[in-house]
Amino acid sequence: MGKLTKKQKEAASKIDKNKLYSLKDASVLIKAVASAKFDESVDIAVRLGVDPRKANQMVRGVVTLPHGTGKDIKVLALVTPDKEAEAKAAGADYVGLDDYLQKIKDGWTDVDVIITMP
Repeated sequence: MGKLTKKQKEAASKIDKNKLYSLKDASVLIKAVASAKFDESVDIAVRLGVDPRKANQMVRGVVTLPHGTGKDIKVLALVTPDKEAEAKAAGADYVGLDDYLQKIKDGWTDVDVIITMP
């Protein structure tokens, strides 16, 4: 293994390897030792103590994160002028019809989701 950088040494000095941290304390500690300029991701491994070979001990589920996944989705609503206020209230970032259709024809692709009305 190579030498540790200054930031790695500083982070290692803040963490006690022999101590068990609570989830709240660990999340505060992770933010304190973060060194990147972007929001870093964290992997968590949980030992549940179940035997996956037994059918009655299978663990399946879905978790909805309280603040989302961090990605901002831009929504374009292609609606008639009488429905623009309703689409804006529903959370669309861009609302319109003819002007946005022309922008799309010209190569504009700065949206993640396009919603249209029938």
